[in-house]
Amino acid sequence: MYQAVFPFLKLLDAEVAHHLGMGVLRAVQQPLTKQMVGFVTHPDPALRTEVMGIEFPSPFGVAAGFDKNAEVVSALGALGFGHVEVGTVTPRPQPGNPQPRLFRLPSDKALVNRMGFNNGGVEAIKERLKALRQGPRPVIGLNIGKNRDTPLEGAAEDYGMCARELSGLADYLVINVSSPNTPGLRALQDPAELLPLINAVTQHSENTPVLVKISPDSADEEIRDIALLAKDQGLAGVVATNTTVSREGLSSAQSEISHAGEGGLSGAPLEARSRSVLDIVRTALGDGPAVISVGGVSTGKDVHERLNAGANLVQAYTSFVYRGPLLAHHVNKELLAARS
Repeated sequence: MYQAVFPFLKLLDAEVAHHLGMGVLRAVQQPLTKQMVGFVTHPDPALRTEVMGIEFPSPFGVAAGFDKNAEVVSALGALGFGHVEVGTVTPRPQPGNPQPRLFRLPSDKALVNRMGFNNGGVEAIKERLKALRQGPRPVIGLNIGKNRDTPLEGAAEDYGMCARELSGLADYLVINVSSPNTPGLRALQDPAELLPLINAVTQHSENTPVLVKISPDSADEEIRDIALLAKDQGLAGVVATNTTVSREGLSSAQSEISHAGEGGLSGAPLEARSRSVLDIVRTALGDGPAVISVGGVSTGKDVHERLNAGANLVQAYTSFVYRGPLLAHHVNKELLAARS
C-alpha cells in the first residue's frame, strides 16, 4: 500500500511529507490504535538482545534525526522498532537551518539533509521523556549536541548540561560530534577536543551508558583513534556512522544533486563506507564496548550482516522513507528468516 502512495508523497517537499508522517504516527499513539498495531508488529521474542546491560526487543532501531523532539517514540515502538534514538537535542531551542533543507534522491534511495539540529531544547524534551517513562515504550537513546551559536570552546558546557538534565530519563546517551550541518562541529572529533566533552558528559551521566557518534568522512586512522579514546575512557561504545558530505558514485541526475545542495547524504550510497567503518571500530574496540551500526540499512539481511560483522545494534532512518511505516515489522521478519 505504501509503495502505491509514495509517488504522490514525492510530489511534496520532503520535510512537509515528514511532518505529515509524524501526524500519522501521533494518531498511532492513541491507546487503542497503538495496542492494535503493536499486536501485529511486535518483534518476535527470539529477537531480544541485551546490549549495554539493557534488554532490547529487537536489535533494529530508529536513528537520531527522525524523532528529534521525542514526539512519536511510543508509535515507533508499536511499529516494531526495538529502540528509538531521539534528538539531536541542544540546551536551548533552535529552529535549525533555513528551508528547504531536506531532499530526496529516489534513484539512489538516499536523502540529503541540512536540518541543523532543529529541536525544542532540553526543557521541552525533558517533559516528554518524563511522560514516556510512565508507560510501555521501546528503549530510548538520547543524542545530544551543542547549540549553533555556542563557540567550540564552550561546547563541553552544552554537552554537560544536556547530560545533567536528561541522562536519568534516557536509557543511553550519544555524544554527537559528527553532523556536517553545524559549522565547526566535526572539529570536536579530534581526540584532544573530544576528551573534555566526554568528561563533561560522563560527569553527569550517572549509570547511563554513553556512546560517541562518528563521521564516515573521517580518515580511517582518525576513526580508530576516536574508538580507542572511547574505549580508554570507559564509554559504552560508538555509533557508526553519521551522514556523509561525499557525493561520489551517485546515479541521480546532476541537476537533482545540485538542487539538493550541501548537507549530509544518507541511505543506500552510504552502505559500503558504513560497513568499512564498522570493521575499523570493532577492531579498535575489541569485544567489550558496543557498536551501533547506521548507514545504508534497509532489509533484515542488511541487519543480519551488520550483526555478524560485529555490530550489537543496527539503526535506519532513510529506508523508513522508502519502505514505509511497516519497515521495522518487515525487517524483523526478514532478520528472523536470515537467521534460520
